[in-house]
Amino acid sequence: MSVDIETVVIGAGVIGLAIAAELAQDGQEVLVIERHRTFGAETSSRNSEVIHAGIYYPQGSLRAKHCVSGRERLYAFAAQYHVPVNRCGKLLVATSEAEIPQLAAIEARAAQNGVTDLRRLGRDEVRALEPDVQCVAATLSPSTGIIDGHAFMAALETILLESGGEVAFNSGVVGIEQAPGGEFQLSVSSGDQVSNLTCRRLVNAAGLGASGIGRMVTGNRRDYVVPTLYPAKGHYFSLSAKAPFKHLIYPMPSPDALGVHLTLDMSGAARFGPDILWQCDLDYGFIDADARREVFAKEIKRYWPALPEAALAPAYTGIRPKIYPQGTPAADFAIHGEEQHGVPGFVALYGIESPGLTSALAIAAHVADILGVRPAIASTASR
Repeated sequence: MSVDIETVVIGAGVIGLAIAAELAQDGQEVLVIERHRTFGAETSSRNSEVIHAGIYYPQGSLRAKHCVSGRERLYAFAAQYHVPVNRCGKLLVATSEAEIPQLAAIEARAAQNGVTDLRRLGRDEVRALEPDVQCVAATLSPSTGIIDGHAFMAALETILLESGGEVAFNSGVVGIEQAPGGEFQLSVSSGDQVSNLTCRRLVNAAGLGASGIGRMVTGNRRDYVVPTLYPAKGHYFSLSAKAPFKHLIYPMPSPDALGVHLTLDMSGAARFGPDILWQCDLDYGFIDADARREVFAKEIKRYWPALPEAALAPAYTGIRPKIYPQGTPAADFAIHGEEQHGVPGFVALYGIESPGLTSALAIAAHVADILGVRPAIASTASR
């Protein structure tokens, strides 16, 4: 059976764009379908824009593997395509003697993941780098940095379009069926119109909508369960005063979040967050900003006692597409191909939260491999 297009990617966040650009660079006919009016409108534009080193994640996990590989691919990509980055480094701080064993455990896990450039610093060494930081010890991660996430996604979109790919914005997939020959028949809503198209390969990179899309394809398979979405909001506050920091500053992480950390944007302005608020909906509104500001200030003053009064302003919120409920161990990235769900030509990505931005190019190469496509852009950028 002939199809309208060879490959459809659902979702124009950083993951969907990276996959689409990878496939298009290899000569595949690719269409990205995005329900919003522009790319990156959800998780990809509501995060810290940090390039992570790969120090937190369990050895052998997809998070660890793709973060470490993706980090270097991302720095190389940024240099090749002139995407603004700042390899500023990060200080992971222990604010009490009781936190030093946790610092050591993170260092050991990082070594298992192949992160070899960490350096333990004492109090005086930290003060020499960041005089305003208060801690008893810290670990310096020189490979951590920040990237202009919008410019990164714009570069991916440009690669996709120049390679013959297309993006359909303001278009939502409302139905998927499989033809007898294995082709996918998609019903796509745009405005008040619903149109149909067929494709041979289908990639579900819908982020917060991925579980719903997955159930359209694999929901009737008795031996496979689509991961459930457990949305977790994170609030961010900006600093109205000039930031006295050159590095990112991270406290010890909790089991399901990296703590209220300090990050910098490309202009050097500081922002703090995210916290974590498990919720059942996808509402991006701030929850009790005044009370939350007090909680943030208390957490920040553990490592920056000189935080100016009334210097925190509500900035934005993001929602993590978690696939595990509160109080349970953190789940790995779920990248499911035929081996998992039994559907040829279909790849679904669930729970791609941090370090998803860092991992995007490595994930793209992984998906291309699952689909049997020769890696192109991601492998080129890693050289």
